[in-house]
Parts: sequence; structure tokens; C-alpha cells
Amino acid sequence: MKVIKEKHPLAMRWTHWVNFPILTIMIWSGMLIYWANDEYKITLFGHTFFSFFPDWFYSALRIPHRLSEGMAFHFLFMWFFTLNGILYVLYTIISGEWRELLPQKKSFKEAWLVLLHDLHIRKMAPPQNKYNAAQRIAYTAIIIMGLGSVITGLAIYKPVQFYYLTWLCGGYHFARILHFALTIGYVGFFVIHVVQVILAGWNNFRSVISGFEVLNEEPKPIIKITPPSDEKNIQ
Repeated sequence: MKVIKEKHPLAMRWTHWVNFPILTIMIWSGMLIYWANDEYKITLFGHTFFSFFPDWFYSALRIPHRLSEGMAFHFLFMWFFTLNGILYVLYTIISGEWRELLPQKKSFKEAWLVLLHDLHIRKMAPPQNKYNAAQRIAYTAIIIMGLGSVITGLAIYKPVQFYYLTWLCGGYHFARILHFALTIGYVGFFVIHVVQVILAGWNNFRSVISGFEVLNEEPKPIIKITPPSDEKNIQ
């Protein structure tokens, strides 16, 4: 018997889907800014052994010479990114959804079992409620990463006005490195997230859109209780 069950509230779905285009624009505009000073590479004795983005990458995306455009988009949408994140965190606290998201003591152990199950090495997955242990860790980490992006972004954006944030991040140069590393982390999370959604199937994806999922439950057996006969009345 198929049963429709509510899984994701409207506020959770709204902040989830709004964040996708915002992050896409933030990463794209960040690349326009990064091209102006593409300094993250491995160089030894004047020879570059590794560079994050080769010239053909910038040419394919038509990134060169668009610094001002990148800064305009980046500094505008960072406020939408921050506001959306604040609304998401506030909702999880007020609604109590944080209980389903925060990792538990056993989450790190069970996350390894979830990984083994996803790799088809382990047959049975560990028990879970709304989110499994790996999802708890990943979703909590992405919130911390979002906070880190805002702090490092402000430290880069206004290093004089927010000098205390710049100092907290280890200086302007190190704040820029942290900001770049967090961006790479977002891309990695996004790729893994999409793969997990595909593996989970259509029912899971539908629940993130509609808020409901369809479950197959066995009907409960109907037990008839026969009242005891009154022998005295019969006699």
C-alpha cells in the first residue's frame, strides 16, 4: 500500500532551491575576479608544475577582462547569499529541524558505514531517520562553510573597515586562500550531492520539490476482538 508522507517543509525547500542559482552566480562572478590575479599554482625554480585553471578554461568561458563585471555581481549577490543562509539557520532553530541535521556521537562511525553501503561493499545501510549520518555531517559542514565564506569574503571586500575579520582570517592573503578553498569545497559538495540524488532515485528528488514522498507500507492486519459470551444470561 502506497502512503504519502510529508518530508521537507516549504521553508527548507525554498532556501534550498534559492541557494542554487545564487551560488552559481557567486562562483561564476568569483572566477571573473580570480582571473585578475590568478596566483594559486605550484611553481618551483621558475617552472609552473600545476595551475588550477589553464588559459583554455578562461577562453572557453570568456572570462578574461571582466573584472568589474565580476565584482559587481559578486558584491550584489553576496547579500542574497547571506540573507538566505540566515533565514535557513533561523528556521531550523525555531522549527526544531536542527535536531535532524546536527551530527550525533555515532554519526561519524555510521557515516563510514553509509559510504561502504553506497559503494556496494556493505549490503545493509545503518538505520536512519530523516537524514542519514553522512548527510548530517555534510549538511552541517556546508552551513559552517557558508559562514566561513561570508567572514572571509568581508575580510577581502573591506580589509580596512573589517580589519578585525582580516586579522581573524590570518591576514588578507590567507583570507583570500581560505575563500578560494571554500569555493572549491562548494563545487565538490555540489558534484557529490548531485550523484547522491541520482542514486537515491526519483522519489527522493520529488520530495525536495513537492515536500512529500511516496512510501510503500504493508497494511496493518485487522484483528477482530470477540467479546466473551455471558454464560449466566444464556442459562
